[in-house]
Amino acid sequence: MDDPNADTEWNDILRARGIIPPKDEQSKEAIEDLYVDALNARKKEEESLENKTLDELDELEDELDDDRIILEYRKQRLQEMQKLAEKDKYGEVTQISKPDFVKEVTEASKECYVVVHLFKDYIPACKLMNQHLAQLAKEFKSTKFVKIIGDQCIPNYPDRNVPTLLVYGEGDIKANIVGAVAFGGMNMTVSSIRAQLANVGAVPPEKKEDEGDKKKRSIYSSAATAALSSDEEESDNDDRGYY
Repeated sequence: MDDPNADTEWNDILRARGIIPPKDEQSKEAIEDLYVDALNARKKEEESLENKTLDELDELEDELDDDRIILEYRKQRLQEMQKLAEKDKYGEVTQISKPDFVKEVTEASKECYVVVHLFKDYIPACKLMNQHLAQLAKEFKSTKFVKIIGDQCIPNYPDRNVPTLLVYGEGDIKANIVGAVAFGGMNMTVSSIRAQLANVGAVPPEKKEDEGDKKKRSIYSSAATAALSSDEEESDNDDRGYY
């Protein structure tokens, strides 16, 4: 039997008389439109996968026959999580001593930023600084936070200069922030400390907060200051005082 879609004179006569159906053909433009639609659909599918969790990718892998792209995204997501875990490995403020300084600070700063708190236990501003740094350390686990007694780190370092923050990066010191006054004194907050550290790239800058978040931070700072008020009253204000 002749092909009814063949482009012959006889078929043209039969089509004109309605004996065979019109030739089944698509214009070049229609074919191009179908191709573009298919590309856009695939692109949309790939973009939707980028934001899915590993569990969601597993579910899609079970549902879809073509799982090659799912496996690729799963592998990519696992690699991203592994890299993030390698960076986010700190999370607390660790006390070090002078012999540890080169290894724990100078050498470590070649791979990440290191924030060093020079402190003295009896000074209330140092206690407040330690509390706030502990919170920042939990939030920014890719930045290393350590503390060391001031005159153990630098011989004869004046107590009046602590708290002091040294910021190291790329194996060298990037900033030296001396005295509590640089952070707001006893009114220092996590935000005021973060702002100083963000200026030198040790942590990301803080995003704008709504009024509710600001109120929460204010309450936290007031509570922390009140908890230290008794220590402040007992400390003397001689040459061992704080800024």
